[in-house]
Amino acid sequence: MPTDVRCLVETDESSAVVRLTGVLDLAGLDAVRGALLARLWQRPGAVIVDLSGVRIADPAARGVLDEVHLAAADWPAAGLLVLDPAGRPGGAAPVHRSLDSAQAALRDAPLAAVLSADLPPVVAAAREARALVTDGCARWNVPELAEPATIAVTEMVNNVVAHTGTPMTVRVAPRDSALHLAVRDHSHRRPAYAGLAPLTSTGGRGLLLIDTVARRWGSTPLPDGKVVWCVLHAEDEAPLRG
Repeated sequence: MPTDVRCLVETDESSAVVRLTGVLDLAGLDAVRGALLARLWQRPGAVIVDLSGVRIADPAARGVLDEVHLAAADWPAAGLLVLDPAGRPGGAAPVHRSLDSAQAALRDAPLAAVLSADLPPVVAAAREARALVTDGCARWNVPELAEPATIAVTEMVNNVVAHTGTPMTVRVAPRDSALHLAVRDHSHRRPAYAGLAPLTSTGGRGLLLIDTVARRWGSTPLPDGKVVWCVLHAEDEAPLRG
């Protein structure tokens, strides 16, 4: 048997199941992590990662699934479940011993609706992104989040236009009383927030605005770019309106 066999991530666009085959070891973690994150973004909704056809060469390598689960937990309409017939204990990601059990979990906890738009890197993209977010807040009965969400998405989109110049995808989805926003572009340049900008500064306030209106935000690298995301909660707006 060849000694250079690596873990393959097999996906099917018609299915929520992603199969890992081959050998999952520490050397192949970056490739597996990137492939799983790319799949989670490509098709909104939770995925089931099937471990029945993979050999885990190092127990520590199993942790990549929990890393991916946590990395995408705040994305709009994203989630990861693990199918492991061996019943090996995991960490953050829910583990199921059968496909029926994993699929039942998806049916019992359906993800909410999601709105998405593919936009070019032009100034007018921010206007289209604001319209998308405003529509979502009205549909999902969280009108109090429309203003802070449009502020956040404007800055996220403008950052792509000003600093990366690549096509982008804007995505928004509700979860409980929160709104999840994300902008995916095709640049590896990640945003860096250095805290409050001086009053004399002429730029760099975009991330400050996002940090002000969102409870949390961050960026996740992908093999061919990144996802910048933020989460806003309706209850955070109540004191401001009271």
